[in-house]
Amino acid sequence: MSIPEGFRQDAKGHLVPEVLIKPIDLARDELVTELVNKAKAVSGALGAFKASAFGDIKAFVDLSAEQYKATIGGKKGNVTLLSFDGRYKIIHAVQDSIKFDERLQAARVLIDECAAEWTQDARSEVRVLVNEAFRTDKAGEISTGRVLGLRRLDIQDERWQRAMQAISEAVQVVGSKSYIRVYERLGDSDQYAPIPLDIASIYVPDTASPTLH
Repeated sequence: MSIPEGFRQDAKGHLVPEVLIKPIDLARDELVTELVNKAKAVSGALGAFKASAFGDIKAFVDLSAEQYKATIGGKKGNVTLLSFDGRYKIIHAVQDSIKFDERLQAARVLIDECAAEWTQDARSEVRVLVNEAFRTDKAGEISTGRVLGLRRLDIQDERWQRAMQAISEAVQVVGSKSYIRVYERLGDSDQYAPIPLDIASIYVPDTASPTLH
């Protein structure tokens, strides 16, 4: 709806005459609105940069492949590009999002059988390891990294091997996300520091506290 001149709409949708609004509330509204508009502009610029960077990297990878008359099909990912002097580095990474299907439950049964038998011989650390791997977070999700990490254990028990096969077959790729990471070399070292592209990672030095007179 249109707001009549001289009125402001509050959070509950009520029209309030501006003359009845405290100056501090008007100042707060002005500050918040100003910062939000600036944030939207920055967000839009980051979105434009991301889209442009993805497109430019894809075009360069295709150009590079053409030099060898090679065709690269499918998704492009995990590409690292360095400036000629090695000062800057850009990484385009594609990270798959995975979930487990019902076969994970079969794996858990087999693993529990192994752990129950082994802990009879005082190998209680195995039970702790298994419980930690299948521990859920606040959202009820199981850490895919911890579960998949069980496959690195060199255990030859036939039930364990079947459990590991069930885990491998339970993995379902449900999506993927692409990332752009930009780095700058630290001096003459072989270490690189990320150039932050999200507001939480940007360092802003604290301003000195005003001196009271």
